[in-house]
Amino acid sequence: MVADPVSSPRLLVLGVDAASPELIRRWTAAGAMPNLARLIERGRFGECRSVDGFFVGSTWPSLYTGTTPARHGLHYLRQLEVGSYEFYRPADRGMVRVPPFWDALSAADRRVAIMDVPLAPIASDVNGLQLVEWGGHDVVYGLHATPPEALALAERQGPYPLEGPCDRVERTLAGYRRFLDALLLAVERKTALTVEVLERGGWDLVMQVFTEAHCAGHQCWHLHDATHPAHDPELAAALGDPLERVYGAIDKAIGELVARAPDAVVMVLAGHGMGHWHGAHFLLRDLLIGLGFATAEAAGRPEAERGALGAAAARAWRALPEGVRVALGPLRRRVAAPAAPAPPTLGVDPRSSRCLPQPNGLAVSGVRLNLRGREPAGLVEPGEQAEATLIALERELGRVIDERTGRPAIRAIWRPGSRYRGDALDQLPDLLLEWSDEIATGTTALAGGRGARVRLASPALGVVEGVNDYGRTGEHRPTGWVAAAGPGIDPGPLGPASVIDVAPTIARLLGVELAGVDGRPIEALAPIG
Repeated sequence: MVADPVSSPRLLVLGVDAASPELIRRWTAAGAMPNLARLIERGRFGECRSVDGFFVGSTWPSLYTGTTPARHGLHYLRQLEVGSYEFYRPADRGMVRVPPFWDALSAADRRVAIMDVPLAPIASDVNGLQLVEWGGHDVVYGLHATPPEALALAERQGPYPLEGPCDRVERTLAGYRRFLDALLLAVERKTALTVEVLERGGWDLVMQVFTEAHCAGHQCWHLHDATHPAHDPELAAALGDPLERVYGAIDKAIGELVARAPDAVVMVLAGHGMGHWHGAHFLLRDLLIGLGFATAEAAGRPEAERGALGAAAARAWRALPEGVRVALGPLRRRVAAPAAPAPPTLGVDPRSSRCLPQPNGLAVSGVRLNLRGREPAGLVEPGEQAEATLIALERELGRVIDERTGRPAIRAIWRPGSRYRGDALDQLPDLLLEWSDEIATGTTALAGGRGARVRLASPALGVVEGVNDYGRTGEHRPTGWVAAAGPGIDPGPLGPASVIDVAPTIARLLGVELAGVDGRPIEALAPIG
């Protein structure tokens, strides 16, 4: 179907959240993603790297602000309050310090439709429409829309089929089938919503993000990857490859949406990728204690608590018949912000620890010095003593090996202050530990728990060991990708790009230059003049 020209925006941006660039290359070459392959053939394609060290919690905020976490202030969904040992939810404070690019576009009288961009707060004065968390992987705000009638537009497609976090998947054949069917239906409904928005016409920018690839990657990597320790050949044979099916459904959506935007520049992207779950973040506390940099937290303090009322409400909701929950799901998301998990605890005693584990995701762990004058019970003096402590941490952590491979357990150790600048730098960890992904870490959440036990060793440490109880089998990688085609974009490869370059690129394609960002427009897509 050829769309009426009035329905074609100037720019169509489609996110395929956390889709692996390796799988994109494989399946476009093999004919499993023909629509994306045609887009790549007539345009440009290349890797787009996320923000080093912060590609788990901060990819999308870095993408939509054009800045690093040292500027926008978000590095994880739970952050340590500077000057305390308590944690807070950045979502309760608006998430980021830097406005998203669509604010500048709206101010320049560009008409935009922004749908389900992950971790993006609702704008107060967007020129067009915005839909937040109708269907997405991360739920931190609850369902919001502006103007209010945009919510009815979404709900006309039917309720979003995935209820709550994707970690609730039942890990049986029937459970995975329900999960996969829900993902495929979610892609269909999201496509139908985007078609209806496109047909309204008059847009400068339409942006939609398919987060279903993200959910499939986390939960089904072991069914896709035959080398994964939790791979179940019989289950995989019964299901087919869930990732290929979800990526294929999104490719079909890309084809339909591109056909309805015949005059648009089209950009399809993933800010970060996905691979097998790896590393041993769950042993970080024991590492710091075993190496003598921290002491254990006093016994008796719970690691996580849920209020009695919240727990009772959750039990009551789960007890409802499935049909009732499906019918009430949109109303529940609309009137109630998502229940916040209990804040983490440090796990170490700050009165006698030189450093603290700082939540930063599972692929790259954070460590914060217990610095005198910055932390309430700081032990490490700023200056020479702080530098000596960091050097000692780098040395001893770098000597830790994973006994499964006999090789370093931590691939890279570095300091954010050596790469980033900004007035939020003090919120970030002082040291980042990027775990080696040479070998997959299994999980006890799946039958058999194969590969779930990890032993880390070094001369100073001896041995620390433990099992991974986390249920996901896929985890993020820092490299994503961008494909773009349309008027003014010549075919060819795309040079190195970063997620912080996406916002200024989108803005320039619409005739707006973003000020005060860390990224710069990708010249192959948005040349000067």
